[in-house]
Amino acid sequence: MRNGDVGANVRTLQQDLNAAGAKPKLVVDGWFGDKTEAAVIAFQEKHGITAIGVAGPRTLAALAGVIDPKRLGKKDLQQAAEKLGVKLAVIAAIAQVESSGSGFFSNGKAAILYERHIFYRQVASEDRAKADQLARQYPNLCNTGMGGYTGGIGEYQRRGKAEQLHKEAALKACSYGLFQIMGFHAETLGYESVQHFVDAMNQSEGQQLDALVRFIQANPNLKKALDEGDWRAFARGYNGPSFHVNMYDVKLERAYEHFAQVYKEPEPAPAKAKRTRRGSAKQ
Repeated sequence: MRNGDVGANVRTLQQDLNAAGAKPKLVVDGWFGDKTEAAVIAFQEKHGITAIGVAGPRTLAALAGVIDPKRLGKKDLQQAAEKLGVKLAVIAAIAQVESSGSGFFSNGKAAILYERHIFYRQVASEDRAKADQLARQYPNLCNTGMGGYTGGIGEYQRRGKAEQLHKEAALKACSYGLFQIMGFHAETLGYESVQHFVDAMNQSEGQQLDALVRFIQANPNLKKALDEGDWRAFARGYNGPSFHVNMYDVKLERAYEHFAQVYKEPEPAPAKAKRTRRGSAKQ
């Protein structure tokens, strides 16, 4: 849940935040506005959860008294910011806007989306005739066009069937985790193999964030965009040419401005004036 959401779930969230000591106490009206977001951030900061103002699985679990080490934490954000050499607010903004909400399904495995057109492409790179044959026999698993999605845990069933046809291609044909990094990027991002990448994605959301860091490091234009604070260029490079449809650049910039206040950087100390000795240079 995030700013702008409404409904019974938001009412429950507000009640739980009040029970956890929200100050000022929230009006339980089912509207996730600025005050509810501020209460969520305060709770997250108090409990060492990534303070991005989104009430995701880890925040809800913490409100229920359960802490899941697989979920993204502030320490993960700090490490990511250090690796990229950017402010913490930059990573927090990306995590809020570009994440899929949860890096894991209810079965404990990394969230995935199986892409049949990517499977076709991977097989075709080795054997076009075989790819075409599989497309005719299993169009829901191997196809030149996108589609066939079941969503959720059902994507594992699709991948499992595809693995029986070509395991490596099936693993590479899925996007993984919070940031939906494609499996076919694995070796480019420094993983020994796509299987090692998949294993890492199943470990924690922190590992999923590390995959995003590697992806940015491997794409100079994305890194340059972050260094220059050019959210439009970052959104175009990360989300593709249709980024403006969902206003990703605007959302990223607004999120950054927000988190720049949440995670304020200390002002650099003024330089001390150098003391000089009196007399000639020969003394």
